[in-house]
Amino acid sequence: MTLRFGYGTNGFAGHRLDDALGVIADLGYDGVALTLDHPHLDPFAPDLAARTDHVRRRLAAYGLAVVIETGARYVMDPWRKHEPTLVSDVDRERRVDYLHRAIRVAADLGAEAVSFWSGTLPEDVAPEQGWHRLTSGVAEVLAEAERRDVRCAFEPEPGMFVDTLAGVAELRRRLGEPDRLAVTVDIGHCVCNEPAPPQDRVRDFDGLIGNVQIDDMRPGVHEHLEFGDGDVDLPATLGALLDVGYQGLVSVELPRHSHAAPAVAARSLDALRTAQAAALAAEVTR
Repeated sequence: MTLRFGYGTNGFAGHRLDDALGVIADLGYDGVALTLDHPHLDPFAPDLAARTDHVRRRLAAYGLAVVIETGARYVMDPWRKHEPTLVSDVDRERRVDYLHRAIRVAADLGAEAVSFWSGTLPEDVAPEQGWHRLTSGVAEVLAEAERRDVRCAFEPEPGMFVDTLAGVAELRRRLGEPDRLAVTVDIGHCVCNEPAPPQDRVRDFDGLIGNVQIDDMRPGVHEHLEFGDGDVDLPATLGALLDVGYQGLVSVELPRHSHAAPAVAARSLDALRTAQAAALAAEVTR
């Protein structure tokens, strides 16, 4: 078994989507993590169904798998990054609508998962009220996912209401452990914000991982870095994913590197392939 590597389109913000898909495929990636945003498949622009079908055909032509990401910064509010969210004071229904659209796009593309997060709780809102808002919104999202037969994956995001994998486990508990809701593991976030290294957290959540984002990072600093610039032990992390039998995409998440996207994507794939070879060699010698 080997892993399948993807690249996030939010790291190709300066490219047209068709061109980004072509570069990603030509480099040898297996898939893409497609962020629904105004540069790439805007979910609020006209003719979404027709545009989605065009993307479906391009993905098929390139042989690329896809997961849907929803971390668009200003697609809903030009003034406030990521707002509104599932825990905002107002307009939470707009976030639910956006996620419903993402699920419909995922169904039409045959995507492996839709990944999303909580948002940042306003300072004057009590945590229990935050949980009420979050569980209510996620339940609506999961209902649409059930109708469309789409898998969801919840990502803990540093600085947000649910910021650790333990928080995702609590969310699943409050929702009754729904099969439709898996976990997105961002490998860099594990270094930044988790109590154990990524390889351990991967094993801790064996069986619940529905999506993997990968990047390098340093403890306590939420900055997505190229491989080798942070503290991620890449062979150990990929080895853990191999050990648990993870079969989904492992997608590079470098949203601030669009200025050099082709070169960064090429370096990233080389690093991943080298690390995977080391992980496989270590497995043979064990």
